[in-house]
Amino acid sequence: MSKRNTQQRRHAILSMVNEQGEVSVDSLAKHFATSEVTVRKDLAELEKNGLLLRRYGGAVSIPTEMVSEPEEQVSVRKLAIAKAAAARIRDHNRIIIDSGSTTASLISLLNDKHGLIVMTNSLSVANALNSLENEPTLLMTGGTWDPHSEAFQGQVAESVLRSYDFDQLFIGADGIDTARGTTTFNELVGLSRVMAEVSREVVVMVESSKVGRKIPNLELPWVNISTLITDDGLDMEAKQQIEQHGVQVVCAAAE
Repeated sequence: MSKRNTQQRRHAILSMVNEQGEVSVDSLAKHFATSEVTVRKDLAELEKNGLLLRRYGGAVSIPTEMVSEPEEQVSVRKLAIAKAAAARIRDHNRIIIDSGSTTASLISLLNDKHGLIVMTNSLSVANALNSLENEPTLLMTGGTWDPHSEAFQGQVAESVLRSYDFDQLFIGADGIDTARGTTTFNELVGLSRVMAEVSREVVVMVESSKVGRKIPNLELPWVNISTLITDDGLDMEAKQQIEQHGVQVVCAAAE
């Protein structure tokens, strides 16, 4: 099938999801007279571009409360969060940087840190670290590539992590449940929990707009989290609820 036809099919799929709210892989394959493998690739690409959310056996439309803010506003908030996170890192620290756009914003602020040892499961994070002038020692988890998280996951990655110990873990989240902890759309949460196990301090970096999103999959319970760094848009009541779990909450103000 030509690239044009592929784009037309994906546009039609997105229209169906937005109209119906939910679609199945099976029904889409029959509707477009194509294979389920092709449909899954379409859904993966549409989700990657932030246009829908995949679910087991199909996909659903993105809830209106989850629509992204303007890019300029998001980038300013992420930078503020990243600066607050970078201020916690000392020379010669051993740290883990998980995959994700918010955690990745931390990397450009590490050039003045010396003797860092950095572990990651993300190729994009690894490439960014490798370009730093201060040349931190870079470690990769290896493992099985997960296209959903665009990172390595699985038992091999977990085994590699358990061979080390770290001062800090910097990790993001799809959502924050003030009662339970960080939540995610990804069902693969084992590696995140091992990252937390082998780190003395677990720092969650997340924009305030994600606080209150009660996504079904619990990633890290509050008992495993040391610090939450967010922006100054966090509701005071939500801040107090999180602090009741013994978590330090840092609200970074954009400059």
